[in-house]
Amino acid sequence: MPSSLSRRRFLQELTVASAALPLAARAVQAQAARKVRHASFGASGMAMSDIRSFSSHPAFDLVAVADADLSRTEQVKKLFPNVRVYQDWRELLHKEADNLDSVNVSTPDHMHAPIAMAAMSYGKHVYVQKPLATTVRETRMLAAAAREKRLVSQMGIQISSHPTQLATEQMIRSGVIGKITEVHTFCDKTWGDMSPIPAGSDPIPPMLDWDLWLGVSEKRPFKTDVYHPGNWRKRVGFGTGTLGDMGCHIFSTPIRGVNLYLPASVTSYGPGAVYGNWPIDAKIKLVFPGTSLTAGSTLDFWWYDGAVRPPQNVAAAVGGTVPGSGAVIIGTDGAILLPHIGPPTLHPASTFASRTVPTPAARNHYHEFLDAVLTGPGTTCSAGFDYAQLVTEAVLLGSVAEHFPNETLNYDPAAMRVTSQAAANKWLQRSFRKKYLLTRL
Repeated sequence: MPSSLSRRRFLQELTVASAALPLAARAVQAQAARKVRHASFGASGMAMSDIRSFSSHPAFDLVAVADADLSRTEQVKKLFPNVRVYQDWRELLHKEADNLDSVNVSTPDHMHAPIAMAAMSYGKHVYVQKPLATTVRETRMLAAAAREKRLVSQMGIQISSHPTQLATEQMIRSGVIGKITEVHTFCDKTWGDMSPIPAGSDPIPPMLDWDLWLGVSEKRPFKTDVYHPGNWRKRVGFGTGTLGDMGCHIFSTPIRGVNLYLPASVTSYGPGAVYGNWPIDAKIKLVFPGTSLTAGSTLDFWWYDGAVRPPQNVAAAVGGTVPGSGAVIIGTDGAILLPHIGPPTLHPASTFASRTVPTPAARNHYHEFLDAVLTGPGTTCSAGFDYAQLVTEAVLLGSVAEHFPNETLNYDPAAMRVTSQAAANKWLQRSFRKKYLLTRL
């Protein structure tokens, strides 16, 4: 089992992450000397977006890609004519290990941890899309592996590097709105399904290796548009619903800003997971231990998705309306409205009319990772796995609660155990088909 995480190490990680900007300067000489030889697991969708973002760095060299659906590799081959294309990610690692410095894992969620752990076993620096993994145990093992091997790591919460997010963190820490009393986070996406998965099977597309796509998850028949492409986010065991898809983005700024650790309890007030699907219209409360920045000894941290919106009194605290996705951070002396993509605003507007929102320098999330690879082993990124693990664990505990609606789950982070409902603990880890597992998880 992974060793328990300490709050002290988490705070140390935050301190290191806040000093990450000088990496770019320290990497300049290294860039002139060599390229970062890179492989992508995933070749389309978010993977293609990641590849494009990495490719704007002058040291980036895309060596290889792997995708279980070869039809999704056509675009990357046009953009990078010399890239070597594989269908099986295991074959890529075996054949290209000596040609690689780093990888990104931008597959469906269920394969994040197996591929990332395998890549780290080969000594490769790893960038993993959010969420870091689909179970708490896997997130802790990924963080431990990166730490022990002194590998550069980064989770794909790129919005956390945007100046608007950094400005919000600064305002929280500076006490502009006083001590924090509550946090409300929300997203109007609907990555869930309340209907049974259709029975039967459909012909497997000729360029898709369906068994390879299923990977470590249990076998099941192929159904067009049920899992692949895209709709896997709705399915338990493959995606993590709206909360898993967007929570890592939206939780990150208030968690980092308030120096939160891990929740002591979590309660889902929305519908439960049904038919092997994640629900829609979630309403979840996480209770975190308080910090020096909170008004009380605990902090209520809410999540709403789909058609469920924050209560009217929360909207009233920030001018009467909230955007589709974002966060409201309420303090003793005011509130901050942070849209998911947009500048923060201070409320009441009349109180803060003369207050200027800080404008910190932008931080390129992708370049930060590559600069860290160039700088050398042990270099820490702003969303390195020690920090990313904590954000993802909080998100995944919310997902666990969706299996037990209207029941408060008390959580012991040191023991990695739900103490109030034994049945919940099976959702903190999972079993695997061993043929697609190269390293222990």
